[in-house]
Amino acid sequence: MIGIWHALVDQPRMKLQFKIEKKGSYTLDAVMEPLPAPLTFTNVAVEGNHIRGTGQVFWNPGDELVAELDFQEDSFTGHVYIPSFGTIPLQGSRGRGPYMALSLINEVAPYRKGLVIERCDNEIQEAIDQLLAKMSLEEKVGQMCQCQASNFSFGSEIVSDPPEKLVAEGRAGSVLGAFDITRVFELQKIAVEQSPHGIPLLFNADVIHGSQTIFPIPLAWSCSWDMEAIKEACAIAAKEASASGTVYNHAPMIDVSRDARWGRVSEGAGEDPYLGSLIAKAQVEGYQGDSLFSEETLIACLKHFIAYGAAEAGRDYNSVDIAEPTLRNVYLPPFISALESGAASVMNAFNIYQGVPVAANKYLLKELLREQLGFEGVLISDYGSVDEIRIHGYAKDEKEAALKAVQATMDIEMVTRSYEALPELVREGKLSEQQIDDAVRRILYLKYKSGLMDDPFRYVRPEKEMEYHFSKEHLQASLELARKSIVLLKNDGVLPLVKDAGTIALIGPFADCKDLLGPWQFTRYGHETVSLYEGMTEKGFAEERLLVARGSGVNEPLEGGIEAAVAQARKADIVVLALGESSEMSGEAASRMDIVLPESQQRLAEAVAATGKPIVLVLTNGRPLVLDWFEQHVSAIVETWFLGSQAGHAIADVLMGDHNPSGKLTMSFPARIGQVPVYYNHFNTGRPLLEANKHQKYISKYLDGPNEPLYPFGFGLSYTSFAYSKVKLDRSRMRAGETILASVEVTNTGTAAGEEIVQLYIQDCCGSIVRPVKELKGFRKVSLAVGESLEVTFNITAEELTFWTPDIGYTAEPGQFKALIGASSRHLQEAAEFELLD
Repeated sequence: MIGIWHALVDQPRMKLQFKIEKKGSYTLDAVMEPLPAPLTFTNVAVEGNHIRGTGQVFWNPGDELVAELDFQEDSFTGHVYIPSFGTIPLQGSRGRGPYMALSLINEVAPYRKGLVIERCDNEIQEAIDQLLAKMSLEEKVGQMCQCQASNFSFGSEIVSDPPEKLVAEGRAGSVLGAFDITRVFELQKIAVEQSPHGIPLLFNADVIHGSQTIFPIPLAWSCSWDMEAIKEACAIAAKEASASGTVYNHAPMIDVSRDARWGRVSEGAGEDPYLGSLIAKAQVEGYQGDSLFSEETLIACLKHFIAYGAAEAGRDYNSVDIAEPTLRNVYLPPFISALESGAASVMNAFNIYQGVPVAANKYLLKELLREQLGFEGVLISDYGSVDEIRIHGYAKDEKEAALKAVQATMDIEMVTRSYEALPELVREGKLSEQQIDDAVRRILYLKYKSGLMDDPFRYVRPEKEMEYHFSKEHLQASLELARKSIVLLKNDGVLPLVKDAGTIALIGPFADCKDLLGPWQFTRYGHETVSLYEGMTEKGFAEERLLVARGSGVNEPLEGGIEAAVAQARKADIVVLALGESSEMSGEAASRMDIVLPESQQRLAEAVAATGKPIVLVLTNGRPLVLDWFEQHVSAIVETWFLGSQAGHAIADVLMGDHNPSGKLTMSFPARIGQVPVYYNHFNTGRPLLEANKHQKYISKYLDGPNEPLYPFGFGLSYTSFAYSKVKLDRSRMRAGETILASVEVTNTGTAAGEEIVQLYIQDCCGSIVRPVKELKGFRKVSLAVGESLEVTFNITAEELTFWTPDIGYTAEPGQFKALIGASSRHLQEAAEFELLD
C-alpha cells in the first residue's frame, strides 16, 4: 500500500489523492481536487491491508476527519468522512490519476480567439470611451464590485447573492478565489454570454510564494538576499497561476515588519526599507514580466498601503500610530520602488492612519499615492475593508462607507457589497458620475492591457497546467532558492554532519512532517512535500542509522512521546531536533503574544538535552522566535523557516554540507519577548547604553536583560570563516553629484569554499531630524575559495544619504557621515568618516 493512490468522486466532483509512507510507523497524507485542501491524518493505524486514519481539516480544526481504506495489489476501496461533505465512498487505484481538467482542453478550444494583437494605450483609451458611453451607471458600478467564486469566506460571513447571479447581471467585474480552472471557465462564460455588455472578469488570487510549486515563504526568501532568484520564483508562480486562469495577484506584500508577534511578517521582507525596496522591485518584475499582455504574467498588487506592519502590539488589524517621517522613511520606500517598477495595482492596509481608516483615507490614497507618487493603476480594497470603515466608527452605515472609499479613489471593493449604494449616491449629488467613470476606466484598462477584452479565455489553458504545475524545472528552482534561504544561527563545529558519523536521531514534530509549506499557499501537491526524513534518506542513510521519534505534537504533548524520543536519542550519536510552528501559527490572523516554541516542544527539548548528546536544532517557523534557552543548550541552530515543496532536500543538503549556508537574517531575533519590537535601524536616545556606562542606572536599558537582539539583522554563519580588512575611502569629502568609493578586502580564512554577503551601513551623524544609528545602503554577494581574497567596493553618492524631512521633503543634508562595512548590522569594521559639502 506504500505510494500514491487516487480515487475519483462524482458527487461532489473531486479527486482524492493519498500518499502512504512507512518510516517505522505509517503516515497518511491526502489532498482534494479541485479544492487545494490538504487532509492531514495525525493518527494512523494499519492492520493487514486495512488503514485507518483520523485527523482534522485545516479550515475548521475542531472537525474530525476519518478515512477507512482497504488495499489490494493495485486498487483500493473504502470511504472518507470530511466535515461539510459527509461520508464519501471511494474506489481507486495507484498513481496520481487522470488530470481533472483534461476534458476542458477540447471544451475551451472553440472559445479562444487565437492570435490577439496587443493594443497601444491610445487604442485602449478610445475603446474604453466607446464602452463607457454604452454603460448605465449601475453597469459601471458592477465593474467596481468583486465577488467570491464560492461560499468560502476568509472572515465573517458575507451576505451576497450567488456569484452566478452577480456575474450574469453585470454586478461583479472580478472574482476572488476561483482555485479550479473549470470554475474560471464557467464564470467567464456567464460573464461573456449573459452579462449586459459581455465584459470579461478579472480572476484574482493570493499567490504569495508559489502557485502549485511552493517556494520558501517571503521572509525566508528575503534571507537569500538574491534578487534574481526571488524574481525567478515570482515568474514561475505567475506562469503556473496564469495557466489556471488567474490574472490578478494579491501580492507582493511589501510591508516593513519590525514586530515578530505580528503573524504576517512571514509574508514580507523583514525590517529594512532598503532591502525591502530591492525585493519589492524583484517581485513586481517577476510577476508582471516584460508586459501584462503576456498570458504567463500576473498583475502585481502592492500590499498593504500603508504601515500595516506597524500594528500596535503586533496584533493583526490593530491600530497604527506613527509620525509622518517614519511613514516616509521606513514604510514608504518599498512602495516607491515597486511603483517605479510598474506595479499595476495597490491594496489598502486594514489599519487607521491619523485617525482615519486607510480604505477611506484621502490623504494617503488620493494625495500621497495618486497625486504625489503618480500612481494611475487600480486601487483595490483589502478583504471587507470598505465595510470596516463603518465598523471602525468612521462611517455611520455601509452607504457612507462606500462614499468615503470612492472619495479616496478606491476602485474595487473586495467581496462586500457596500458599493451597490454608489448609484444612489451619484443621484443624490454626493458623488459625481465622473468619479465612477475614473474608477471604471482604470479597471477596464487592465482588462484591455491583459488582452482579456479581445480574448476572454486566453488564460484558461488546461494544457499548460499539465505542463507547468509541479514540473521538474520548477521544483529545481524551488530547491535552489530554499537552500539559499536557510540561515545558520549557531554552530560549535557539529555541522556539517559527516556521512559516516554514526547514528542520527530525528526527533520532534517536524522530523517527519509535510507541514513545511507555510501560510498562504493553495497547492494541490502538498502531500508530495519532501519531509526532513525523506531528505535525509535520500542522502543514503539506512533505516537503522536514522532513528525517528515525534516526541510531541506542535502544541500538545503525546502520551509516551518524550520517553520514546529520549530512548531514540540515547541510541544515537547526534540528535537533529526538528521543532517549530505549524503553518497556521503564522500568516494572517496569527499574531502571538509569546513568540517562543510551544511548551510541549520546550519540554521535549529539555528532556533530549538532558541525555548529553550533541543537538542540532532545525527550526520550521514563520517569524523570529525567542531562542535564548536553545542558544545555551544546543550545539547548532539552523533556521529553515517554511521552505516549500522541496524543503526536506534543501535542509538535508545543508546539514550534510552539500550546500554551504549563506543566508542572512532580514529580521532581528529578540533575546527576550520584552524587547519586541527590536530592530537594528533604531534611533539613539538621549541616554544611550554604551560599554562605558552600562553599570549606571539612569540609562536607556532593561534591568533584566540586554538591549540588543540575540541574533541581529544581517546575521548568518557559514561552514567557513571570513576576515575583513579596515574600511578604506578614496576621499573624505564630496559634493552632490560626486561619488566616494568605500572598500574592504574580504578573505576566506576557513576550510571550505563559501559565499558571503558583505554589507554597507551608513550613519548620518547629525540631521535636521534625528537619524537612525545606522542604515543598510548596499551589499555584495561574493563567492570565495579557501584562502582567496577579494576587494569589495561600494559607491556612496547623495542618493544613499537622502531622507525625508518635514521642512524640506527628500534631501541629502550636508554634514558628517560614517561608513561601516561588515558581516551583519552588529559585526562591522571600524567606521570611516566622510563629509557631504554644500
